[in-house]
Amino acid sequence: MHSDSVLAERLLDVIDHDILPLTKAGVTSGNKIFGAALLHKDSLKTLVAETNNEIENPLWHGEMHALKRFYEIPAAERPPTSELLFLSTHEPCSLCLSAITWCGFDNFYYFFSHQDSRDEFAIPHDLKILKEVFGSEDYKTENEFWVSRGVHQLIEKSVNAQALQERALSIKTQYTALSTQYQSDKSDNDIPLN
Repeated sequence: MHSDSVLAERLLDVIDHDILPLTKAGVTSGNKIFGAALLHKDSLKTLVAETNNEIENPLWHGEMHALKRFYEIPAAERPPTSELLFLSTHEPCSLCLSAITWCGFDNFYYFFSHQDSRDEFAIPHDLKILKEVFGSEDYKTENEFWVSRGVHQLIEKSVNAQALQERALSIKTQYTALSTQYQSDKSDNDIPLN
């Protein structure tokens, strides 16, 4: 098993180098800022990285689009989900939580919380749906299906926490700029829940 420091550093690398470039292109096309990646548990190598593609299909949230790409890998070459880590840039919505569960992942990590999506990125839909449909904005982070953790929780436990917090701030700054771009252009797209 990887230490919190090693895992946090690698997850930040994947967000910064694999997901963010895709997200920058996606936002330019009118998509939201959410992305996801699947990593091998043993080597932490990225298998799939994707971003939101709601312009094509409103179901292609970052996580859903990553799962779509994952299942496009030929079955003989596709590893079982039990051998993978699921990384989401933003805490998965109820649609994506269900998809992660139905696909058999036993984990997921996220960088921004639902509250961040609402408060910092003006995308409140995740919390609204959880409250309206399920009667609560909370869910069990450890349950019979999976364990979820915020990347910031790993950073706090890391021996190199200060350096990782600086990297996290750099990533947050980039997402803030992308959010501003998305918010200023979103009236031009046809996504049902902008």
